[in-house]
Amino acid sequence: MRFFSRRLVMPNDLNPANFLFGGRALEWIDEEAAIYAMCQLDTKYLVTKHIGEISFESSAAAGDVVEFGLATKKVGRTSLTVTCLVRNKATKKTICMADDIVFVRVDPETRLPTPHNKTEEDLRKQTEAELETLNL
Repeated sequence: MRFFSRRLVMPNDLNPANFLFGGRALEWIDEEAAIYAMCQLDTKYLVTKHIGEISFESSAAAGDVVEFGLATKKVGRTSLTVTCLVRNKATKKTICMADDIVFVRVDPETRLPTPHNKTEEDLRKQTEAELETLNL
């Protein structure tokens, strides 16, 4: 799993108990997973079809930096299924795990599912090529 981005937990992200609001975490997960899927499939024409099991493990407070790890789980004909792990950047404690997030490529005109023409092997090679260009 690769960790792609980070967010700073701000006071307006908190619930009445002063911890990261679960709804805000889910909003971030959907956005981060969508960006990941868009980059993997080279299209912005995706919709979230399904989010499977969501498990909250620990809390985050104002000032915590959280990071999002994403991985491809399955490649379908029109879909991409990903997993997202949200963890505390400093402690590495898992905050939340969202599994089986399914995105479907749609035609921008008809909004019907359309093949993305990518395979698991294509995505693996694409990831390897991207890693070679990083300044690590």
